Formats: sequence, C-alpha cells, structure tokens
Amino acid sequence: MAFTIGIMEMFTIAKALAASQTTMLPYLFAGIFYYVFNFVVAFLMETIEKKMNYYS
Repeated sequence: MAFTIGIMEMFTIAKALAASQTTMLPYLFAGIFYYVFNFVVAFLMETIEKKMNYYS
C-alpha cells in the first residue's frame, strides 16, 4: 500500500512539474524511474526465489 501511495505521489509531483514547466520531461523521468525500480525489484525477487528453490 505504501508503494502505491508513493507511486501516486511521484506522478502527482511529475504532473505539477509538467504543468509549471510546460514540458513532458517530468513524466518521462517518472516513468523511467518507475520502470527501473520495478525491474530491480523483480530481478531481486527472482534471485531470492531461485536461492530459496521455492518454485522448483
């Protein structure tokens, strides 16, 4: 739940920055950050699952 609230807040800040700067770059950076963060978390979880041999 805290992650969802954090993501919503990040995109709300990006929306405010985009409105004040009249550019889409804050959305781009927020999207890139979101993608990289999710990729890292998925990679770490996959590594942990393999080490625990959970699904094998």
